[in-house]
Amino acid sequence: GLESLGHQVLTRVFFDTIRVRPLDSSEDILARAVSHGINLRDFEDGTVGIALDEVTTPADVNELFSIFSVGNERDLDAGELASKSGPSELPDWASRTTPYLEHEVFNRYHSETEMLRYLHKLESRDLSLNASMIPLGSCTMKLNATSQMVGVTWPDISRIHPFAPSDQMEGYQIIFSDLEHWLAQITGFTATSLQPNSGAQGEYAGLLVIRAYHEDQSEGHRGVCLIPASAHGTNPASAVMAGMKVVVVKSSEDGTIDLVDLEAKATEYASELSAIMVTYPSTHGVFEEQIKDVCRIVHDNGGLVYLDGANLNAQVGLARPGDYGADVCHINLHKTFAIPHGGGGPGMGPICVNAKLAPYLPGHPIHRVGGEKAIGPVSSAAWGSASILTISWAYISMLGSRGVRHASELAILGANYMAKRIEPHFEVLYRGEHGLVAHEFIIDLRPLKRETGITEEDVAKRLIDYGFHAPTVSFPVIGTIMIEPTESEPKQELDRLVDALISIREEIREVEMGVADPIDNPLKNAPHTALMVTSDDWGHSYSRSKAAYPAAWTRDFKFWPHVRRVDNAYGDRNLICACPPIDHYEDTTAG
Repeated sequence: GLESLGHQVLTRVFFDTIRVRPLDSSEDILARAVSHGINLRDFEDGTVGIALDEVTTPADVNELFSIFSVGNERDLDAGELASKSGPSELPDWASRTTPYLEHEVFNRYHSETEMLRYLHKLESRDLSLNASMIPLGSCTMKLNATSQMVGVTWPDISRIHPFAPSDQMEGYQIIFSDLEHWLAQITGFTATSLQPNSGAQGEYAGLLVIRAYHEDQSEGHRGVCLIPASAHGTNPASAVMAGMKVVVVKSSEDGTIDLVDLEAKATEYASELSAIMVTYPSTHGVFEEQIKDVCRIVHDNGGLVYLDGANLNAQVGLARPGDYGADVCHINLHKTFAIPHGGGGPGMGPICVNAKLAPYLPGHPIHRVGGEKAIGPVSSAAWGSASILTISWAYISMLGSRGVRHASELAILGANYMAKRIEPHFEVLYRGEHGLVAHEFIIDLRPLKRETGITEEDVAKRLIDYGFHAPTVSFPVIGTIMIEPTESEPKQELDRLVDALISIREEIREVEMGVADPIDNPLKNAPHTALMVTSDDWGHSYSRSKAAYPAAWTRDFKFWPHVRRVDNAYGDRNLICACPPIDHYEDTTAG
């Protein structure tokens, strides 16, 4: 159709996108397209890009014909042209010859009813927040409220292309501006970049900003990054990606940063020191009251302070990283500010910086973002996964300054309440100087493992029988579990989890006293599936009832796991390849 109008289609082999050299000026074509509510790609060489997808209709194609009919008005019909031209032919090298969609799941469900039941079956196998608390430490699995999330379903939010001109997204611009301002206020910084797509990407972006600052000060040789031994694993990975050398700082016995070792390392590498990456509250779940001293030591030796905002949910409205000495921090919007992050994403990790780092915030080739000395983009889109920013915008808008502060207060209160109740039964590994924890806490199971053989994995798996998702296991300390209740959980749910842990402690005590078999017991065999407890063959030394309903209240809160215990070590050592057979990779054109 376009060729019949005199335009040159440059793309001969295509799937859904073509590149066209217009007969006349591309500017006229682009202007006409905008007047029709259509955005086309404007290439610098005067060509135009057109991308179609599965929702494009013949009417849409006819509208494109109208746009390209400048000075050559012809009545072209997409349906008629398609019937005459037939399907496009792909060259052999671009044509797939192997079968596809052969798995049973693609050939089994042929109606909406069947699909509905299949999806519900999958959902029922997932222990999610609609069943019970998800107490994963260092994850902040708070409620993702429907009122905050509904916006992402609106076409005005979801149908805008990331490269659309700014004057076509004025509502988005308000959201960006508000969120940048609010996050800067919350953290005590000057400027914000919404570009990073994850916390780790925020770390990477923040370190690149620090590196750009040092280079601009004629100190590009500064390449050492100090990282506490208790840090998140993404910290050293981000530092290495940013081209820095990682130097580890020891932790004291109480879990805090060893100031003596920090001072020694900072002094030793003073001429090369670029930054320190520090988490506050610490990964050990305590507020380090020496945080200002940490920042001062690094600054005195020429470095800057990167604050890992993974635990920001414990300080919103209570403390600001910019006030206690940090130069840059990232914010996990998918933790603190209510974006869901189950199943691996999507996440958002915007960075906030002080005035001296603001000029180096990431730029973008399409939109004007970042500072006047901007580093290159860290994401393909100027504002990252922009549509989900509406969730955090709604969260902050609805809660306001008092609400976000109250959320942090409740998160801290809930964690300390649980830690206090658990204290007579398990050892809480780390506490702050006043005997309190932050928004999460670590239970040390190593002594019990030495005495009884019951491991942290056994406890985590047994919690599933009580209707709970497992806590974080063996992080940041091997042989422990970490619990973070968040502000979303009511006291009844906190009590229910504590009661489950106390009940599990009594089950461990039965092993200690020889009442329960050290191998054949409810902890070692957990979790118990419905198939296990209803089997005709039950050869265990404890009852089916104890296996499936270990406490009276579990009858009202029962979640049946679909899969029983697997051998993790065996699985790690005996990988099963789900790849195509090796002969599928053979190059048949070679030779």
